[in-house]
Amino acid sequence: MTMKTLYITRHGQTLFNVLHRVQGASDSPLTALGIKQAIRAQAFIENVAFDHAYTSTQERASDTLELLLNGKLPYERMKGLKEMNFGVFEGQSEQLNPPVADYDTFFAEHNYGGETRKQVAERMNQTVLEIMNRSDNHTVLIVSHGAAIVNFLALYFDKSQFSSFGNLATVKLHFDENKQTFSLEELFRLAEQMSVNH
Repeated sequence: MTMKTLYITRHGQTLFNVLHRVQGASDSPLTALGIKQAIRAQAFIENVAFDHAYTSTQERASDTLELLLNGKLPYERMKGLKEMNFGVFEGQSEQLNPPVADYDTFFAEHNYGGETRKQVAERMNQTVLEIMNRSDNHTVLIVSHGAAIVNFLALYFDKSQFSSFGNLATVKLHFDENKQTFSLEELFRLAEQMSVNH
């Protein structure tokens, strides 16, 4: 049995996080606190010998990864790791969001132009499996986004474990290459452990 290790992390705090605006396919920069969170989080991974690193193509994720790696490892940007697309709700106040129970298809219906949770989960899963099945990938770091990560994890685990997935929250997973499945080793809520509000 071939086991590999994956750390998958959410980006640091952004301007839209502070303004309580919907940021999915759209983007906003890391705040000073978001930068500080990523720099402080270096301590939690400094003893992990990553052989490869990946991020979504969005600025907030790639900037977080660059801060985490501190120039120690090149990385690849992949569109499949992007955040959920919220359609016409992008950039709008979070107060316009429906109840979480309605998220499954809401943003893809009524000509809103967004994605369903299933679509997000499937593209994330396809991308993560592609990464983990690369022959020279053994210990991998991925930086992505809250909804994208939680919908991916819900394919393998009880999603109630990840109901609060804050900035720099990180899951450590083991990947069974033979069975093509993941097991959960640990969930780190790094921003909370660092006593930093997010």
